[in-house]
Amino acid sequence: MSEMNDTFVVATFNKHKAAELHALLALPGVTLKAVSEWPSAVSPEETGTTLLENARIKVRAAVATTGLPAIADDTGLEVDALHGAPGVYSARFAGPDATYADNVARMLRDLAGVPSEQRTARFRTVCVCAWPDGRELVAEGVLEGHLLDETRGTNGFGYDPLFVPAGETRTYAQMSDAEKNAISHRARAVKALAALLRG
Repeated sequence: MSEMNDTFVVATFNKHKAAELHALLALPGVTLKAVSEWPSAVSPEETGTTLLENARIKVRAAVATTGLPAIADDTGLEVDALHGAPGVYSARFAGPDATYADNVARMLRDLAGVPSEQRTARFRTVCVCAWPDGRELVAEGVLEGHLLDETRGTNGFGYDPLFVPAGETRTYAQMSDAEKNAISHRARAVKALAALLRG
């Protein structure tokens, strides 16, 4: 059965991520509301050890706060030379209050001296949609690529200035939002989720 005639809450307080999710979920019959529209909403502590666990924490908190179905995602950058790190800890790689610049700086330090061919990495996004009655849908998107030894570009956020998708010569941060959304890990996850929602 199609689930597309619904209002969904986008369960993130990250304005960059919210903008991407809104753009990617601009589907017929779907009304999106930001969880920040609810004064009682707070960002839950992400205590999960996997992307799926963290996405579930966020989506269930949003459902509990709003009483509406919600969509949340969690994304990690998996770097082969770092044995898959930072993964689920990507947002706080450089510490609990790390900025994007802090995380990028630590990544560059940790990969110092690692040759280009060993800088393979991938972004992985897990999207979860949950309803107040306990129903849940899960979808995943992965994009392979590699990391540069310097930042390039000013668009995007997070590790975007370092990440070059496979088959591309530009970083995410050198692409327009539309170009990134056409290929991104989050786009792949959201498209997979949208297909599930269509039933």
